[in-house]
Amino acid sequence: MRKSNLLEKMFRLSSNNTNVRTEFSAGLTIFMTMLYVLIVVPGMLASAGIPKGTATVTVIIMTGVISIIMGIYSNRPFVLAPGLGSVAFLTVTLVVAEDIPWQVGMGMVFISGLLFVLFTVLGLRKLIVRLVPPAIKLSIGAGVGLFIALVGFRNAGLIQASEKANSLQLGDIGSPNTLLALLGFFIMSVLLARKVKGHLLIGIVIVTLVGIPMGVTKLPNAIFSLPESISPAFFQLDIIEALKWSYFPFLLAFFVPDFFSSLGTMLGVASKGNMLDKNGNLKDIDKPFLVDAGGTVLGSLFSVPVMTTYVESAAGVEAGGRTGLTAVSSGFLFLLTLFITPLIMIIPTEATAPALILVGLTMLSSVRNINFEDVTESLPAFMTIVMTIFTFNFGTGIAAGIITYVVVKALSGRHKEVHPGMYILVIPLIAYFISLA
Repeated sequence: MRKSNLLEKMFRLSSNNTNVRTEFSAGLTIFMTMLYVLIVVPGMLASAGIPKGTATVTVIIMTGVISIIMGIYSNRPFVLAPGLGSVAFLTVTLVVAEDIPWQVGMGMVFISGLLFVLFTVLGLRKLIVRLVPPAIKLSIGAGVGLFIALVGFRNAGLIQASEKANSLQLGDIGSPNTLLALLGFFIMSVLLARKVKGHLLIGIVIVTLVGIPMGVTKLPNAIFSLPESISPAFFQLDIIEALKWSYFPFLLAFFVPDFFSSLGTMLGVASKGNMLDKNGNLKDIDKPFLVDAGGTVLGSLFSVPVMTTYVESAAGVEAGGRTGLTAVSSGFLFLLTLFITPLIMIIPTEATAPALILVGLTMLSSVRNINFEDVTESLPAFMTIVMTIFTFNFGTGIAAGIITYVVVKALSGRHKEVHPGMYILVIPLIAYFISLA
């Protein structure tokens, strides 16, 4: 009873129309949909030269610890992990293409994190959120939803990239993996239609079990394992070398997309849980901003790239999570994997893929509030959504939407509708696109 009272006091469960059981279930749902991070990110970091075992341990620690801090400090159901975009940029662009040591790349991550902290403390991140017009904010949720659905379709094997056609195409729908994912999709869809609580979690468990006789779910050789040493990655960053002026475009490429990716994910997930006010703003947004900024700084010390809120947090919100107890639950589950990694890793991506698809569906409703009769409102919203999907990057989508909004409003004689601060904001966004050219 005392434990329940403590959790009630810490997370204000009653006022958020939730309870301990629902929050734990939501945390478990996010955890299961994000397990792929523990496979994908360490593998990518290993390609850059960081020992895979060490990278796995540092990613687990940072994901667990920063998510717990997020839950306690901000009381929001946001779970954080290394952003795949920043990981790919570090391993592919910097290390492989530019032949820059990963230690220098981590120095750039550290500097980027300090800028995040500075912007947050000075209130600039909150100011930028308030400057972003409602049309863009409303489109962010839909863009995030379609992004999540695209990840789900890809993980399910329902779509795949065609190098020959240079486009997406239908995957091998006759493969056992895809058939299992389709089974999960229909199970979860029916449970959702019947308003069964925990439909995503129930579906993930069923698909995982069905996948055993199908040969998709691989049983582990052991249940327990000891974590490897973090010494090869701890405090290996090179900050001094990262300060070279020639590296400024790379620093900008870390900062701008992750700045807006965090914003986009937080607003998108929050909109799913009806946490935004009538202007599309999230109350006390500086708190989660400060955690992800501080998490990026701390993560760089462990050779973990930019920490960011994951879109899979929306799966927890869909499962009823409304407070930081959801994030705390997920965080502790991630920390437990330090010792039971083989057991946890049996959950196949085919089990979590249909959950992401359905979460994407439920996040599309925000577009109904966009004024499609006014092209100066609908076009920026459209650009935000499609650029998020086509470039597979929230930051790029939001930046494109903001630039479109300012340009179209100004050149159509409606410049007075644009806040003066927006004209300043587009300058670094344009610089960002120029750095990509």
